[in-house]
Amino acid sequence: MVRVIMHGCNGKMGQVISGLIAADSEVELVAGIDARDDGHNSYPVFTDIEKCDVAADCVIDFSAAVAVDKLLDYCVARKLPCVLCTTGLSEAQLKKVEEASKSTAILKSANMSLGINLLLKMLKEAAGVLAPAGFDMEIVEKHHNLKVDAPSGTALALADSINEEFDNEYEYIYDRSSKREKRSQKEIGISAVRGGTIVGDHDVIFAGADEVITFSHTAYSKAVFGKGAVQAAKFLAGKDAGMYNMADVIEASR
Repeated sequence: MVRVIMHGCNGKMGQVISGLIAADSEVELVAGIDARDDGHNSYPVFTDIEKCDVAADCVIDFSAAVAVDKLLDYCVARKLPCVLCTTGLSEAQLKKVEEASKSTAILKSANMSLGINLLLKMLKEAAGVLAPAGFDMEIVEKHHNLKVDAPSGTALALADSINEEFDNEYEYIYDRSSKREKRSQKEIGISAVRGGTIVGDHDVIFAGADEVITFSHTAYSKAVFGKGAVQAAKFLAGKDAGMYNMADVIEASR
């Protein structure tokens, strides 16, 4: 049984994960941490992370960047593995994450969906075959109208996965309206759509002469991210200090 502390337990993802863990016989949610607590959870909730003295095997974090520094200090002090899902971290915080991984196991991913992380691996192989054959590469991502950042972190992760195959020689183009010129072969176009309640939709398009190959991933609910986080917690519990990612989780499950 993996004992989990949910950091950001009263947020949308925190509540999704709480429900998933309640239905999973291999995991137990032993405590939550959140800035507010109205007493509706079935587990104890601490509004100050330093006051959380519950024994656990792993922390799952879906909170806000402002709360990550104290979380990392907490995990380092207790040698407690952490699945870090909060995005929008500053450069200083990213360095702190790297430093923390020297003392405890940290798993960080731009997207917790198992499907997206499998797609990351598939794109490397596809790009290695198709790009040298003259295929242009474009990414279109769609999200709900409340998402403030564009392009999405997942779209950038998809582009990075492709670019790593070519030693990062491709340029990312976000807005073609400012470029009145022929498309370069050494670019990856990334387009963002915002509207309605779209949870997350990513298309990676390889457009060649007379044929188009499209890799698509659609998230219909936030549960797909929660399921990935729970799988990551099961994987990370008991691991040695170091940096891990969802590719490690996928590899371990094969």
